[in-house]
Amino acid sequence: MRNVALDVGAQKIAYCEVKDREVVTRTTTRGLSALLPLLGPNAPKAVVAIEACREAWHISAKLKEWGHDVALVDTTRVRRIGVGSHGRKTDRLDAEALARALEAGHLPIAHMLSPERQKLRMQIGVRHALVETRAQYVTTIRHLARTHGVHLPSCTAGYFTVKMRAQHLGEAVRELVTPLLATIEQLDTHIRTADAKLVHLCDQEPLLKVLMTAPGVGLIVAATFVSVIDDARRFENAHQVEAYLGLVPSENSSGSQRRLGSITKQGNRYARAMLLEAAHSILRMRGSEDPLKRWADAVAQRRSRNIAAVALARRLTGVLWAMWKSDRVYDPAMLGAASARGLECAAQDAALRAQAFKRVGEKLQRRVRRTTKITEDAMG
Repeated sequence: MRNVALDVGAQKIAYCEVKDREVVTRTTTRGLSALLPLLGPNAPKAVVAIEACREAWHISAKLKEWGHDVALVDTTRVRRIGVGSHGRKTDRLDAEALARALEAGHLPIAHMLSPERQKLRMQIGVRHALVETRAQYVTTIRHLARTHGVHLPSCTAGYFTVKMRAQHLGEAVRELVTPLLATIEQLDTHIRTADAKLVHLCDQEPLLKVLMTAPGVGLIVAATFVSVIDDARRFENAHQVEAYLGLVPSENSSGSQRRLGSITKQGNRYARAMLLEAAHSILRMRGSEDPLKRWADAVAQRRSRNIAAVALARRLTGVLWAMWKSDRVYDPAMLGAASARGLECAAQDAALRAQAFKRVGEKLQRRVRRTTKITEDAMG
C-alpha cells in the first residue's frame, strides 16, 4: 500500500509519496485530473492523506471512486507532525510532512462526514447564507431610513417587506431602498424554498424529530446538530461532544492551581451559535417547569444571564447527544432526576414517544403555516 499526501491549494495540488522514510515521488499539478497517472483507477492502491478543506469532500469521493483509501487530516493538530515547523510552510513541505506522518502512523485523523450529512450540511449552509444576506440588506435599509429621520418599527425579517409597504417613507427614502427591497423579496422566496426542503428532509430523517422534542430545539437547530456530529457513536460521552463544539471552558493550569477561562470556541461556529440560540429560547420561556429552564435560571441568579445561556447550551448539547445515542425523546421528568448519562440509560414507554412526536408534528405544521401566511401577505 502506497503512502501519499496531497496539499490542496486554491490553484494547485502538491503531491508527495513516501516509502521507507524517503520521498519517492513529488510533483505539483493544477488539478486532480492531472494526477490520473499517479492516482487514477489503474494506479496501485494507496492511502491518501488530505487536510480538511473545502475541496476535501469532492477529492475524497473521487479518490475512493478510483479505488484508494482516504485519511482526512485534522488541521488543528497538524503542527504536531511538523507542518509549518521552523517558520517554513509551503505546499511542497506540507505534503511531505503529511506523507511522512501517514507512513509513521502519527497522522491526526479528522472525521469524514457521511454523504447524507454532507448534503444536509450544504443545504443548511445555503439557507444560512440566504438568511445572513437578507439580514444585511434589512440593516442597510434601516440605516438609510434613520439618516432621513425615519425610524422603522421592529419586526421579524420575514415580515420586513410587508411592513415596508405600509410604512410612509417619503419619496427620497423610497427611491433609495426600492432596489434593496426587491432583492429582499427574492431572498424571501429562496429562504421559503430552503425551509420547505428542510421540512421535507425532516420527514425522511426520524432522528430530527427525536431531537426536536427537546425544549428550544427547532428544525434548524436539530438539523445543524446532526449535520455536524454525523454519528453519535464516535463520542464516548457527552463531555467529548461539548468539547468538540467548543462549549467547554478553556484551561490554563500548572501545579496545584487550576485556572478556567471562557469557552474554547473550537469546532463548528454555526452549530455553537444555534445551540446558544436554543439556550436563550429556553431562558425566555415563561411559566415553564422544565428542569433545564429551572437549572439555567438558578445559574443566572448566581452568575449572569449570558453565562447561564452558555452553560445551558453546553448541557443541552449533552442531552441531545444522549437522546440521539439512545433514540429516546425528551422527558423532563426523567431529566429532573438524572444526568445526560442517566437519560441515555433510562427506559421510555411508547406513549411518551407518541406524545412527543405529536408535539413535533404540530411544531412543523406551525412553521409551514407561518411560511404560507408570510407568502400570502407578501403577495398582497
